[in-house]
Amino acid sequence: MIGALSALSVRRAAPIAVAAAAAFLAFAPVASAPALARGPASLADLSEQVIDAVVNISATSTAPATSERRQLQVPQLPPGTPFEEFFEEFFRRGPGGQPQQRRRSNSLGSGFVIDSSGIVVTNNHVIGEANDITVIFNDGTRLKAEIVGKDAKVDLAVLRVKPEKPLKAVKFGDSEKLRVGDWVIAIGNPFGLGGSVSAGIVSARNRNIESGLYDNYIQTDAAINKGNSGGPLFNMDGEVIGINTAILSPSGGSIGIGFAVPSSLASSIVEQLRDFGETRRGWLGVRIQQVDDSLAEAMKLGRARGALIAGVDEKGPGKPAGLETGDVIVKFDGREIRDSRDLPRIVASTPVGKEVEVVVIRKGQELTKTVKLARLDETASASAAPGRPPALVPEVKRVLGLETSLITDEARRRFNLKQGLKGVVVLRVDPDSAAADKRIQPGDVIVEFGDQPVSKPEDISERIEALKKEGRKSAVVVVSNAQGETRFVALSLN
Repeated sequence: MIGALSALSVRRAAPIAVAAAAAFLAFAPVASAPALARGPASLADLSEQVIDAVVNISATSTAPATSERRQLQVPQLPPGTPFEEFFEEFFRRGPGGQPQQRRRSNSLGSGFVIDSSGIVVTNNHVIGEANDITVIFNDGTRLKAEIVGKDAKVDLAVLRVKPEKPLKAVKFGDSEKLRVGDWVIAIGNPFGLGGSVSAGIVSARNRNIESGLYDNYIQTDAAINKGNSGGPLFNMDGEVIGINTAILSPSGGSIGIGFAVPSSLASSIVEQLRDFGETRRGWLGVRIQQVDDSLAEAMKLGRARGALIAGVDEKGPGKPAGLETGDVIVKFDGREIRDSRDLPRIVASTPVGKEVEVVVIRKGQELTKTVKLARLDETASASAAPGRPPALVPEVKRVLGLETSLITDEARRRFNLKQGLKGVVVLRVDPDSAAADKRIQPGDVIVEFGDQPVSKPEDISERIEALKKEGRKSAVVVVSNAQGETRFVALSLN
């Protein structure tokens, strides 16, 4: 079983570039490739060293066909993601999957042993909601497995079998040491052909395929197909540096673009699943957003970097530590935060209760705060949807393509604004304005404009004039939705 992206378009090279390349090749001298570029002479010793630790997994579910498809769909994608239509669910049906037994589904995947006592790692989507799981070893031994724990967010599961003798096991390596171009091998159960070895290189690191909040995939051109899901990706030292999870493919077969969960992310989750039967992720208690180029310029950051705090949870650990809305987190526990995607992943993998140093940029100054991480509540419900745009209310002012007004009782009722929310309400947005480009919409509330709180439309006009006199070309604007969740945008003052 393997998740797959399909039917993505590929741009063709421009004719002039092709012609130029052809001309160069026609006259370039022929040189032999360095030995390292040709790859290792043989992977036989490495394959023999680790192959007995790689297993096939057969998971049988008796759920109705319609719910089977929902349960086994991989990865779990948020609605509206641009990759949503490209992912497919793959499974191989056995004898129990004949039309006359539609309620019974048999899915095949891969896994690997990390503890000789019988601990096996695979993908969560390989086992789904199966009630009968069998682990099949390279020598043909079949053992029933029980689920130790699973994590749908990173698509991992830990199983336990009870062998009569110690099993061959492999260990996790450090995926952070991987470089693009390093050789890797994948071993698994493609199309039910167990014990299959394929080789390739690391094509890219830190890939975001928008399958979840913690995306950080290794991309490889080693052949990965249906049934490879949950199988290991090895480095040349025989260490597991990735868990094969998804492929990009128009046909369902390998085209040389596969994705693996890196060991740096997987190992801590596997450890938690073994110890607790569940994940216990760290929680900082802040809402964040990406820092784009316009925000970086307006906030004088020099370049787009870090994670901008758009809100601080009153009950979270960030509040007593002194983190504030508007801070830009640039380093967490000694690790650089290059963009907002880095922070959730790093925080989640940090042990609950650990005291960490958080470096922030606040109004041009670098500050260091110490935060004791709490535990993320995985069951917290999402906020309610904003209310519908209201009819116009009195005292409407137009500025920067926005029609704004005081927050009156009528506006609060029609917009369903949170009690206590202060600022200037947006009634209408010019679709051709910079504000529309920044996704400001009717019902939003402007809380601050140019680092100053605002309570009436005139405050915004005054701040614009003051900022222009200072030679500023843009202003940082704090915008809240109806529930009081804030975000930052940079608006041009022209």
